[in-house]
Amino acid sequence: MLLLHCRIVLYMTYDTIIIGAGPAGFTAGIYAARREMKTLIIGATMGGQMLWASEIENYPGFKSIKSFELVNKMKEQAESFGVEIKTDEVKRIEKERDVFKVHTEKESYEAKTVIAALGASPRRLAIPGEEEFKGRGVTYCANCDGPFYKDKVVAVVGGGNSALDAAEIMGKIAKKVYLIHRNEEFRAFETLIKQVQEKENIKCLLNSEVKEIIGEAKVNKIKVLNNKTNEEKEIELNGIFIEIGHIAEVDLVKDFVDIDEQNEVIVDEKCATKTPGLYAAGDITQIPYKQITIAAGQATIAALAAYQYIQLKAGKEAKIIDRGHH
Repeated sequence: MLLLHCRIVLYMTYDTIIIGAGPAGFTAGIYAARREMKTLIIGATMGGQMLWASEIENYPGFKSIKSFELVNKMKEQAESFGVEIKTDEVKRIEKERDVFKVHTEKESYEAKTVIAALGASPRRLAIPGEEEFKGRGVTYCANCDGPFYKDKVVAVVGGGNSALDAAEIMGKIAKKVYLIHRNEEFRAFETLIKQVQEKENIKCLLNSEVKEIIGEAKVNKIKVLNNKTNEEKEIELNGIFIEIGHIAEVDLVKDFVDIDEQNEVIVDEKCATKTPGLYAAGDITQIPYKQITIAAGQATIAALAAYQYIQLKAGKEAKIIDRGHH
């Protein structure tokens, strides 16, 4: 007698599945749940990029708050509205007719809509000391961590707009700023280059590369190589801001969306992608200025748009003009 063994996959079904557990993911979860949508957040790391900043001083309502504390507050608020949150990694997304199938390492789920809040990760220098001193002098966000280096000596690495913007910010805060760029010329707006060059406490080191970050409990110096003369020198400082861009985490959704030249997901004013029912919010999108508040704002739009999409698909009226504080 021949026995056939069939693997039956049972899908748990949701109104929306949010992929990513950073500020965009938690905000989308809060707004979706407030619309009584059955909501699931899946994230490999709770907090996302927010955890790269040790302390946050530019989030409304808090003069200063530890990043992990803000993460916990967001998570608790989402859970209080009934959002399910799972620590897992999504491996694959499929769409069959109007239903999304989301597969993780552990489970498979179905959803009427998906919100991609996958974020972006900072590009690394990949040099000795970078990982070791992350959060102890190595940072990737001048807006987040700049105030902690008041009257200190710092370096900013990079030659684009984000690097020069960081140098300009740190020029107002730090005692001295070394702006280190591996090429002959900066790749930034002329006005920004001029602002940086006019600051007396910013020293530009062109044709230069950071080869090692050195310290004990914290960063205290870096090794810099001039790639034209091969001269190597050490610079004593208190912190280094690595501003060489970010990599949007688009691989999971790239078959469902349009991608721009920066490898970011293109969304419209409702944070919708080209695939009906699929939305994107936060640092994964083409929207400029990658900040927590902007990610949260986009996530709000995405969640409300997902709700409207479901209502319209069900043949219901879906007015979604929110003018109240609710």
